[in-house]
Amino acid sequence: MARLNVNPTRMELSKLKKKLSSARRGHKLLKDKRDELMRQFMILIKEDRQLRAEVEAALSEANRYMAVAGSVMQREVLETALMLPKQEVELEISEKNVMSVSIPVFDAKFKTDDSSDIFSYGTAFTSIDLDGAVMALSDVFPKMIRLAEIEKACQLMADEIEKTRRRVNALEHIMIPDYEETIKFITMKLSENERSTTTSLMKVKDMVLKQSHNYH
Repeated sequence: MARLNVNPTRMELSKLKKKLSSARRGHKLLKDKRDELMRQFMILIKEDRQLRAEVEAALSEANRYMAVAGSVMQREVLETALMLPKQEVELEISEKNVMSVSIPVFDAKFKTDDSSDIFSYGTAFTSIDLDGAVMALSDVFPKMIRLAEIEKACQLMADEIEKTRRRVNALEHIMIPDYEETIKFITMKLSENERSTTTSLMKVKDMVLKQSHNYH
């Protein structure tokens, strides 16, 4: 807490009171923003944990299928089967505003909606375990997109929460106390000056009365 270097005048006092009022309003708004960001952040974190567990489990399953397929199929046949993908996906990225934070929204668009298009090979010379690996990866793909979306949102929101927290602390522990201390100082200074002026006026009045009495 430090007093600002300003002249102790009524004009400065009026300006500081307005600044203090604005700082208090800003402090409340920023605290509300921080609290709402934290609430939404925690919701995303909860979803992130659940999704991450599901994605990791699905990827482990796909890896198990792929390991078995690799053990029963010739390497060249396996590589040839996966060489030319039949399905294509395009990722569209847009944004949504959450408490003044621009959050990315990922939307995966597939070339076709036909579920059989995930298989780029015939089944005559491939293992059923390869089908299991491809199916597992296809099923988990939307969750992977959503997980990437959530984790980017969490990163951006965490940055904004930290910035907002710093601004709240600056207002709460520096600006507002400084304004209050300066207002208190100016108010006391003006009161002292007023008392001094009143005392001087009373002395002048007494002198005038004495002179008037002596004259008469």
